Amino acid sequence: MLGIHHIVIENKRLRYEFDIRRNLTVIRGNSGTGKTTMISMLRSYELDGEGSGITVICDSPCAVLNYTHWKASLSEIHDSIVFIDEDARFITSIDFARAIEHTSNYYVLITRDRLENLPYSTDEIYEIRRSQKYAGLKKTYNELHRIYYPSSLRELKQADKVITEDSNSGYQLFSAVFSKPCISGDGKAGIYAKVKSYYGQTCLIIADGAAFGPEMDRMQQLAESGYNIILYLPESFEWLILSSGILKDADVKLILSSPENFIDSKLYFSWERFFTSLLIEKTNGSQLQYSKNRLNPHYLEKNVLDKIISVIPPELLS
Repeated sequence: MLGIHHIVIENKRLRYEFDIRRNLTVIRGNSGTGKTTMISMLRSYELDGEGSGITVICDSPCAVLNYTHWKASLSEIHDSIVFIDEDARFITSIDFARAIEHTSNYYVLITRDRLENLPYSTDEIYEIRRSQKYAGLKKTYNELHRIYYPSSLRELKQADKVITEDSNSGYQLFSAVFSKPCISGDGKAGIYAKVKSYYGQTCLIIADGAAFGPEMDRMQQLAESGYNIILYLPESFEWLILSSGILKDADVKLILSSPENFIDSKLYFSWERFFTSLLIEKTNGSQLQYSKNRLNPHYLEKNVLDKIISVIPPELLS
């Protein structure tokens, strides 16, 4: 499944309208914000169609997963947008993550849990809010609003340490970029413990935003507890390189302008994996041949490194 899909779910009293642009979307929020109502409306439409008094408009089928027999139900759903309510406790399991990884669906997960087994983007965590543009009308209109933004936890101070997600190519390049100590978080889940060990110091965290969603609640908790955190979350390290223009490739430029039209959910569980595959493909056999495990020394040459650095927000480099 590819592309952005516009969804409208409405009856005479309520209207939900939003776009889904990746294979994994998370909707958060406390009780009473409309999440369960939206699912109930979808279920009613599935059972009774237009006779339910509900209209669902989308260019792809929308389905609510039966969580009593979720594996059997999932096996029958293809090329659809699958909604899963917060009562479905199985969505936190590794079993669920494996089951949906190579399916052709997009998934909308309504949950307040930290889904550590799923690589969802920090850009695709939402809450439902009433839209102000329809104020005064009898019908209640609801839209999705992103919870986290790249600057949401950023206090622009001088960082004492840089913590990177991994210890491979990204760590090696950022160690050359920053004069301050650069430390590996040993994976996205390990960043939390690293930051906790540096209380009182300002930590610049660099991680792949395309899959860092499960860690955002914990980063928020640290910030609220007095830890000084600066977040820099590009889609991925490979996306950063591709965005620098060092390859001068027309296909890459087109893909970067609208990734959702090229990243097949059946082939790539996260955008990070796609950009890694794309960079490996586009540099294969060239001087800049890319390996995720070990950085090609040519990426540290001044003319190449300067282009990559130009993509990084300058305030983080000071």
